[in-house]
Amino acid sequence: MLLLLIAYLGGVLTILSPCILPVLPFVFARADRPFRSHGLPMLMGMAVAFAAIATLAAVGGGWVVAVNEYGRYAAIALLALFGVTLLFPSLADRMSRPLVTLGIRLSESQPNGQAKASVFSPLLLGVGTGLLWAPCAGPILGLILTGAALNGASVGTTVLLLAYAAGACTSLAAALLFGGRLFAVMKRSLHTGEWVRRVAGVAVLVGVGAIALGLDTGVLSQLSVGTTSALEKALVEKIDMPKPQPQPPSRPLVDSTPQQQDTGFVKTAAVLPEPAPVHKLGIEGQFPSLAGATEWINSPPLTPEALRGKVVLVDFWTYSCINCLRTLPYVRAWAEKYKDAGLVVLGVHSPEFAFEKRSANVHKATKDLGIGFPVALDNDFKIWRGFDNQAWPAFYFIDAEGRIRHHQFGENRYDKAEQIIQQLLAEAGQRNLPAGVVAPKGEGTQAAPGDELAMSGETYVGAERAEGFASPGGLVSGRAHVYQSPAMLRTNQWALAGDWTVEPERAVSNQASSRIAYRFQARDLHLVLGPAGDGKPVRFRVLIDGKPPLADHGADTDAQGYGTIEAQKLYQLVRQTKSGKNRLFEIEFLDGGAQAYAFTFG
Repeated sequence: MLLLLIAYLGGVLTILSPCILPVLPFVFARADRPFRSHGLPMLMGMAVAFAAIATLAAVGGGWVVAVNEYGRYAAIALLALFGVTLLFPSLADRMSRPLVTLGIRLSESQPNGQAKASVFSPLLLGVGTGLLWAPCAGPILGLILTGAALNGASVGTTVLLLAYAAGACTSLAAALLFGGRLFAVMKRSLHTGEWVRRVAGVAVLVGVGAIALGLDTGVLSQLSVGTTSALEKALVEKIDMPKPQPQPPSRPLVDSTPQQQDTGFVKTAAVLPEPAPVHKLGIEGQFPSLAGATEWINSPPLTPEALRGKVVLVDFWTYSCINCLRTLPYVRAWAEKYKDAGLVVLGVHSPEFAFEKRSANVHKATKDLGIGFPVALDNDFKIWRGFDNQAWPAFYFIDAEGRIRHHQFGENRYDKAEQIIQQLLAEAGQRNLPAGVVAPKGEGTQAAPGDELAMSGETYVGAERAEGFASPGGLVSGRAHVYQSPAMLRTNQWALAGDWTVEPERAVSNQASSRIAYRFQARDLHLVLGPAGDGKPVRFRVLIDGKPPLADHGADTDAQGYGTIEAQKLYQLVRQTKSGKNRLFEIEFLDGGAQAYAFTFG
């Protein structure tokens, strides 16, 4: 019920977003008509169109993007025609004659003589408006669709989408009813109904022009970092959408020669005040077997029996995951702070990409990341399934008797996690525990995310999970293809340029000067990259809005945007001094052979 309420409120808040501004003229243009015969059918049409587009987005695929874009073009043409009919009533009359004729025929079969055909026009306009409205919806809808696309569409997702659509229709219906009163006052006082009609037509055409030029998600989206963002952010924080449970990769491993990798340094701040007591913890299950580990790092093989009497923190992670990297400063700090009090931190490395299954890569990553606690390589996801895990990163807290007492998915809530560690150690009989909670500062890819909610989400480049791809002709999977950049990218769209071979989980550049572009809205931009197949480094250059990043460069580039791919890992390419602005990211690979896997933001 809480999620339904949050989804409904998120839909209500949609009307506050500047991205919706170009759509509102279509609503108010019908405000002087009876609500039952015009406003209600239009809202129904919007809900139908939105539900269709949202459902397609939920089940995802490259073809969905194309359908959505073609539907958008058709909607723009339809609404432009509607605007012209408002300006020129005679044209509207000629166009409506077939509907009138149909209405007369239908009315002959109605006892009261009322035609039903009159609802067709607003219903059709509602469908067109819904096609334009769906891509503009806010981060709460984005979370619902992301969860559905990654975890699979379900009845629960459908109910959440309906709740969101109901909220949006509620706010638009209120606007429509208010607009009706406003139109009535204007017509009574000024007797200028025709003038109102023409103004509405101009507003519709202006809105159509803004949408056709991409201003609805380009310029206008940059105006919204105030009320609606703050309200939606507060609601988003109530929804926990971690990464889904992966399937064990069956793809062949990617060859790689390990190279130098950046280290995330940790600085521990002063001790903070004693935290508040934690609520009583239940029992979620027994410590599962660790026998599924394919290899151990920093330790001989461990078993639940050998760890009895210790408090254990199990951390599921993978070394190219930005969310996992940002938790590491805290995990390392806890391991160091409580090692003498009976805490054992156990990392379970469950790979997302094929190259993360290579033992040499994981050994180097753990060393470069300063990980000294035991790490079990879970290449076959046996430990993952034993815990019935669902996310990266994920913490499982196990008491001294071998019972799982709590679990926590995702970043943040570090103070709560440390309070649970302290409580379990106290239950185990430990006294004189170190006071306060840690406050480490991560650097580079381990730095905390920005204060503002990132409006761009994880985007995969491989054909298997690619979304938002905008190069003409779409992705060509499994063979070399020369791509071109489109004339314009909308927010959260990306494109390839040059000769690429797109495989299921990556895209490989076949020659120098190949490029990737992405229009994003977040403080940080990361990209999982790999060098050429023979391990040869690949040079690259990053531009932001066509210029060198300067002060906004990431940890793996310089101020002019230059960097080198030396290993298969996550690279921080952009770290802006200020976030919230819509930016165009471009990366040009100066050598051939670059491997690109996934974008992440923060």
